[in-house]
Amino acid sequence: MDEEAEPENVKVVLVQEFSELLTILSSQPSATIEQLCQMLPKAALTGIRQSASPDTALRERVTTMLEYFTEASAEECCHFLQTVCMLCENIPMRLEMKLMSVAWHGNNVRRSPTVKEEVLASSRSDYQLIKRPRIDYWEENIHAVANLLSKRWKQLTENLVCEVSLENVWVTPRGISRVREKPDQTPGPSGKGSKNPDNEGDLGSVEPRMPLETFLSGCAGKVTVLIGPSGSGKSLLMSHLGQQWARKLGPIPPSVLFVLLEFRQLNIIRHSLSLSELLFRHFLPPTGSSADKRAIMDYLLSHPDQSCWVLDGYDEFNSKLPTQEPSSKVLDPESPRTVPELISGLLNRQLLPGSTVLITCRAPCRDLEALSDKVGHLMGWNSEDIKEYVYSFFQVKGDRAKQEFGIQAADLLLSTRHLLSMSALPAFCNICCICLEHLLHVKSTEMDKMSGGTDGKSETNKRKDRVEQMPREEGKPGNEERRTEREVPAMDGRSRHLSIQDQIPFTLTQICLTVLGSFLRRDTNEEGTVYILGQYRREVHELSQLAWEGVESNKTLFHEKDISPDVLQVANRTGILSKVEVQSDNGTLVNYYCFTQLILQEFLGALRIMTSQHVSDDQLKRRFNLKTRWTTKSDQKTLFESLQLYVCGLATLDCTPALVQIARSSGGAEIQYWVKKRQELICQLLKRLCNKNTLTGPKMLELCHCIQECQNHELARHFVTTRPTLELRNIRLLPNDIDALAFVCNSVGDNGVGLDFGACSMELECLDVLQRCQNLQHLCFQSRKYGDRFAEKLSTILPEFKMLTKLEFCATSLTGVGAATLASAIQKCPHIRVINLSNNNLKDAVIKHIADVFFTNCSTLDLVMLGQNNSSLRAVEYLIQKLSTCSNIQDIHVDGVKTLKVTLSQSSDANNQKPSISLLNQNWSKSELKRIAASVGTCPPLSVLDLSGCQWDVETLRTLAQSVPRFNVTEKITLNDSDLSVGDLVILTQLLSDCAAVKELLIRLEPSPAQVTLQFSEGKQTEAAENSKVLSLACCGLFPADLEKVLKSLGTSSGISLLDVSGNHLNSKGLKKLLDFLRHLRGIRKIEASNNSICLEGVVLLAGALCNHVNLSHVQISNEGKDQLTLHFSPYKSFGKEQLKTFRINKSNLKPANITAICERLLKCRSDLELDFSHCSLPDEAVERLCAFLSKMKFLRKLNVNHSIMSTGAALMLVNCLTVSKRVTSIDLRPCAESYIHFDEERTTHSSCRMTHFTMNSEHMNRLTDILLQTSHLYDLDLSSNQLGDEGVRSFLAALPKLNILRCVNLSNNGLTLHGLFDVIRMLCTCENVCAVDISLTEERRCLIWFSQHQDSEKSLRIAESSLERDHLVRLAEIVFACSRLTKVEFLNNLLLADWIEDFVQLLNSMERTFCVSFDENWIQSQEAINMVCRCLNINRRIHTIRVHCTTLQLCFTKASRLTAVSGNSSDQPPSMLTENIGLLDCAVEGHQLAAMTSIIQECPALTEFQFLTHSSLGQTGVEFLCSVVLALPKLTSLSIASKVTWLDESLAEAFSQATTIQCLNLSGHVISETTAPLMSRLFLRLRSLTLSHCVRSGTTLLLVKALEQCVSLEGLCLDTLPLDEESMACLAQSLRNLKSIRRLKLSKITTALGNTEANSVLPIAVALEGLTNIEALELEGWRMSDEGTEQLTSMLPAWTKLRRISLSNNSISDHSGDQLLRTLKGCVCLEELHMSSNKLGDVTAASMALILPSLTRITVLDLSENAIGHEGSASLSEAMVGLKNLTKLLLTSVGTSELCAVAANLAHCPLIQDVGLGWNNCGDEVAVELAKVMPLCQKLTRIDLESNNVSVFGAEALVKALQVCPALQLVRLWKNQVSANNASRLRLIDRRLNFSPT
Repeated sequence: MDEEAEPENVKVVLVQEFSELLTILSSQPSATIEQLCQMLPKAALTGIRQSASPDTALRERVTTMLEYFTEASAEECCHFLQTVCMLCENIPMRLEMKLMSVAWHGNNVRRSPTVKEEVLASSRSDYQLIKRPRIDYWEENIHAVANLLSKRWKQLTENLVCEVSLENVWVTPRGISRVREKPDQTPGPSGKGSKNPDNEGDLGSVEPRMPLETFLSGCAGKVTVLIGPSGSGKSLLMSHLGQQWARKLGPIPPSVLFVLLEFRQLNIIRHSLSLSELLFRHFLPPTGSSADKRAIMDYLLSHPDQSCWVLDGYDEFNSKLPTQEPSSKVLDPESPRTVPELISGLLNRQLLPGSTVLITCRAPCRDLEALSDKVGHLMGWNSEDIKEYVYSFFQVKGDRAKQEFGIQAADLLLSTRHLLSMSALPAFCNICCICLEHLLHVKSTEMDKMSGGTDGKSETNKRKDRVEQMPREEGKPGNEERRTEREVPAMDGRSRHLSIQDQIPFTLTQICLTVLGSFLRRDTNEEGTVYILGQYRREVHELSQLAWEGVESNKTLFHEKDISPDVLQVANRTGILSKVEVQSDNGTLVNYYCFTQLILQEFLGALRIMTSQHVSDDQLKRRFNLKTRWTTKSDQKTLFESLQLYVCGLATLDCTPALVQIARSSGGAEIQYWVKKRQELICQLLKRLCNKNTLTGPKMLELCHCIQECQNHELARHFVTTRPTLELRNIRLLPNDIDALAFVCNSVGDNGVGLDFGACSMELECLDVLQRCQNLQHLCFQSRKYGDRFAEKLSTILPEFKMLTKLEFCATSLTGVGAATLASAIQKCPHIRVINLSNNNLKDAVIKHIADVFFTNCSTLDLVMLGQNNSSLRAVEYLIQKLSTCSNIQDIHVDGVKTLKVTLSQSSDANNQKPSISLLNQNWSKSELKRIAASVGTCPPLSVLDLSGCQWDVETLRTLAQSVPRFNVTEKITLNDSDLSVGDLVILTQLLSDCAAVKELLIRLEPSPAQVTLQFSEGKQTEAAENSKVLSLACCGLFPADLEKVLKSLGTSSGISLLDVSGNHLNSKGLKKLLDFLRHLRGIRKIEASNNSICLEGVVLLAGALCNHVNLSHVQISNEGKDQLTLHFSPYKSFGKEQLKTFRINKSNLKPANITAICERLLKCRSDLELDFSHCSLPDEAVERLCAFLSKMKFLRKLNVNHSIMSTGAALMLVNCLTVSKRVTSIDLRPCAESYIHFDEERTTHSSCRMTHFTMNSEHMNRLTDILLQTSHLYDLDLSSNQLGDEGVRSFLAALPKLNILRCVNLSNNGLTLHGLFDVIRMLCTCENVCAVDISLTEERRCLIWFSQHQDSEKSLRIAESSLERDHLVRLAEIVFACSRLTKVEFLNNLLLADWIEDFVQLLNSMERTFCVSFDENWIQSQEAINMVCRCLNINRRIHTIRVHCTTLQLCFTKASRLTAVSGNSSDQPPSMLTENIGLLDCAVEGHQLAAMTSIIQECPALTEFQFLTHSSLGQTGVEFLCSVVLALPKLTSLSIASKVTWLDESLAEAFSQATTIQCLNLSGHVISETTAPLMSRLFLRLRSLTLSHCVRSGTTLLLVKALEQCVSLEGLCLDTLPLDEESMACLAQSLRNLKSIRRLKLSKITTALGNTEANSVLPIAVALEGLTNIEALELEGWRMSDEGTEQLTSMLPAWTKLRRISLSNNSISDHSGDQLLRTLKGCVCLEELHMSSNKLGDVTAASMALILPSLTRITVLDLSENAIGHEGSASLSEAMVGLKNLTKLLLTSVGTSELCAVAANLAHCPLIQDVGLGWNNCGDEVAVELAKVMPLCQKLTRIDLESNNVSVFGAEALVKALQVCPALQLVRLWKNQVSANNASRLRLIDRRLNFSPT
């Protein structure tokens, strides 16, 4: 004890312990109190109340007693305390020892005892005999422990650099993560040795902190956990704590038994033992008898609070504490248990409850989380602590030389950023000092040598240099980029001439390597780290193996027998290992060894990994894990947590020489290569970790450390690229952590990076390191730990972040002082854009101050957030006022007290953008609102004022309404989420009349909360705009009376255009009030009154209103008025045609009476009317009643009954309208689908009827035919899908000749069989008006009958996919003979066989008229095609033309009269064949197969044309066949032989030259050689048409082109892909000038053949075309013609008056040249085809088309694909289409715009259109819908291409719907559109003409 020996001190102690003594004495027996009271005078007890209860009286007596002795003399007080200690029970040992010590000390000078004292002395003598011996044994044991701890401390501090003081070690107390209720078994703190943290400066701390001594002074009786990172000195502090206790100093009372156990020693204990065995065998000195030990244990068990258990290094404990449920059961201390069970018993209070337990560990651990009462974190050193330690290490206070040495070392360490960051932890500071000492010593030795003038080197030094200068192999595996900051010196002494600053290692690993060399240098005089390591290679190898074994087994103590003696000697001499004496079970001391620092063991373990091939890659990968600083269940404690850090550090190139030296065993380059491979593996593992996006904050930080150790900037850049912002949460950060972050951030370059610190503990020293992050763009601090001092420190470094754009300092303890400092610093950040100071403690004045600073001085600012501060609406009011002076404020957003942010704009047009204000969730008073409104009224124009979520009463709402006219708002004011009532509506609705700027008022009160918006118009209000206002009161709970009040508030001139009162309770009564008010709503355009429970009575009112109100144009009703009810109004017109009115009632159950009531009102309508009963339930009686009114409604234009006609009988009633009303133009009826009837104004001449998908029986068919017989003007009739069957169709066909049908009858999908097929075909014979039949019985189920009004028109028959048999063909032949006007029959895929076809052809031998038939079967090709041609020619000599094209056999027969004329009068000879044309085109026939036709060809003397097109070569057989044909046919005038590119045979060329009748020759693909060229030149002179596409090679070009010069009769010439050089081009130009008779000229792609990219190279040819005035068709594709060539061509066009076709595709014609070209084409009145795809045409050319094309009335084909027409150009083109009445083909593929609706709509003006291509334009559904509208109008349309557009299923369904009325349309391509595969399949089932595939 350190009490002073003064008598008065005993009274001080009594006063200090007064309350505790009062509690203890009050619990003593009454006899004991009576004995103590005898020491008081009787007068002292007279004041005690007699009537009090026994407990109260006892407490009052004790209080009086204690108060008396506090005033008594010191001697009396001492005697009193002695007596208390002897008589009283249950006094805590601490208090008892304290009282006895001070009491007996105060009685050193004894006086004579009084009589009372003698009596008391005799009475307590017996008690002393029992109690005193235990105390004596206890004190003797405490004395022994004190000696043990003092001895241990002396051994430990032999080499201690500086003194250890608990008062100078700072701790941050931490809250525990659970609440555990347990009684406090510890007396109050003694207060000894404590240090008041409030009296100490915080030295830059951002968290509450206190000295370790103060922290531990309150740990008595508690489980205290002291946390500190590795190297923070926990073990040293615990030993010092024991030494302080031994000296009766410090926070642990000297009367308490201090037990210090190390977990690393406890690991050695493998067997079970009791608590006493643990205490006496492994801690207490082995002295004393068993009785003594028993007495000590008895005292300990009876006074557990008199023990303090210090358990050091929980991370080193190999066992896991057993998990136990909370229990009050006390364990038996004498029972043997395992060490983990004993430790768990102490922590869980099941052993020695009330004892003090202090446990140390590195990081928070889940094992201890639920057991600790108190947690503290050791804090690192600041720069002053580091400086003091460095001075002590280098003995600066010694002699002058040492002072200079130490000052130099301190300056080096404090000026080297990474060393200073590492030194925040004492252990790392120590190794940094050792490293500096080594470097300074080496430098000093070098300087001594240099001053001595020794230039030579010893042999040892030379040998050492050879080792150290081992070359580094660049490009080998493991190499990494060098440092960019400075060249890091190698640690092998090569940079001996560099300064010390340049020699300092850059990483912790390199420092450890240097320190290892420094340790080894103590055993040798050699220098150079690499050389020393090589000299001690075996020792280092064994030590690294020892360290690795410890890492693998998780141990730090090694038995001396585990280490070889010689290595142990070296390790002891050098200080690498230190001895640890461990007490065994028998009490003897056993020598164990550990590495001097755990850092050294981890480093050597990493060295083992990098130098030993016995450590496999798998072992490395298993150990290569990132540690976390968070407590997890899976990994609660880790001993060697930095192993991977050193492994990464050893992967640098600077460590390679040292690693090779250690790893070298047999020499050679193999070891060096292996080391580099291992280093490369480390980099690969790091890169793999960098790619992970699931790393937590602690692991990201650990990865940054690894990257820093690796010194790999490429890895750092890759790491930051994958995560632009590094988020760190709830981590204790040290300066070296920030230094690692700085390394990573500085490697990112100009991209920038963000750091987000959330609840991270860091000292202000960390901010000094943070300023090294030069590439920070985002910096965030979030924690109450950060306050004003942190902000002030941060302010000093903020200007250093030149790239900073975002700063967040939110959820902190910031006040005005810190905010002002921050604001001052932020304005120095040149690129700051976002500032977040939310959730702090900033008041109004502070908000105003920082707003002035930010808005005035920060020109780049975009956003400022100031929410959740201690501010009021005064601050908001000030910010609103700033809008007037700060023009770049764009938005002020306030949400209650949570959010306050200001958005600014720095764009050039910021002044044109109007700001907005949001004041959300405010509960303001009337006065506050007035102030805010006044501020808003002074603001510049606002776009939006948002007042949502605010609380309103009548006064505040009226105040707002009165202020609105003074607001300058251009867009809207919102009051959403407000608690408004129905009565408040009138206040707001008056604004429509009172405030002209309010254009829309949208209110919705249900469901709560309300939604209210006041919409304003932009700028000044005009009179026209003032009359267009919107009022929406939807879902406001209005009743008729409420509606009346609202309407009155509107007045008579509110100018409302839209009124929405849907979702209320108006019913029919309210509807009547609304209709009566219509006369006051002059500008109304729409009224929405849905969901108002209106009945059919209201529906009848609406029907009357539609007729009576002039402007009411549309009434929309559903569910009898209960659901939808919408009224549309049209602008008032006083003259002109009446508008169309619509009465639509849907989804209603309408009875006949309802139909009558509605129709009677609608009869009064005098405007065009559309009546819609879609989706209604209409019984047959109601339909009948409706039909009775239809003829009376003279103004009815359309009746819609979509999804309302269910029965066939009802449908027939509506079809009967064809006879009742002559105004019916079309009827379309389908059950559960779209159904309608169109009416014309006057009597119509044509009408169409479509009645499909019904079930029709014979009765229905009879009724239908009766109706149709009465109709004389039917255009189309569609009866498809009515399940007619053969009988139904036959019944209809019987009446068909009597029907007057003008165009088509559709009987598709009616279940026809082959019998029904022939019934339909016979109509060609029986019905004169039938001109064509198209029928198919398979998938399409098509059956179309076409009509013609011309009496002599030809007829045709098409049968597809009907599986015909032989007898069917016979019957068809009979029909052909019977129908004299049938001239064409097509068979498509009917599975016909060859002999069936032959039989059919033979049956046609007696045909007396011209007739054509075609057979399309897949097998008709190759040899079968040849056979069919030969057999058909043999069996029928009347064949005029026979051709096989692909798989189609086409035959045309001539009249019999011609056969007679050709055959002559000889009756003995068979008639010759009349065949004039034979063709084999693309039918896979090869040349050698032609020989089979030789004989049959020779029998065709009249043959004039032979065509053969193949994709293979002719071959010798084919050539011989052609030679014989050419010479054997006297009338052959046209020969076409097209093949793939092959050489023209010389014999064939000779035959051509001898065939004098040939006038037209096509040799496409046959290359004319130099040998055959002369022969062909002679032939050219008599030709009229010549095609040489892909025929001419460069060697023969000139010869052939010269021959063309003499071809004066040539009318057609094709020279595609002609190769030209300069001479041949000039010759061709001259030849073209002579071809005056040319009519068809094709010169495509000659520029490509020339190989010149400039179009001007063919300009001479273009000039030569000038004289060709007879030209009719010109193709100049692929010329890449530029403007000059186009101008030349434009100048010739006026002379080409006969031009019918021109193709200029694939050129480079500009928009301007195209415009000139179009203007010149105006004179080509015969032009039919214009092809200009793939050019550069644009809107200008399209505009010219709008002017020119209507004058070219013969245009049939227009191709403008792949041009940049654009939106304006498409509009111009659509105008041009109005006049193109003969247009049949329009191709606009990829024209650069999706706005093609106008083009699609104007197709209606092109009645002959057949093919439309709009692919690859990104067209949407709107284009598809427009096409669907015009498809029924384009009767000849056969193909539409919408490939690769943006058509969805909606547009596709519209096309399907239109296809139903377009039987002639064959294909709609929809590939690559927005239609899913499922929808595509569904639509294909509806109509197979839709194509969603690429082919």
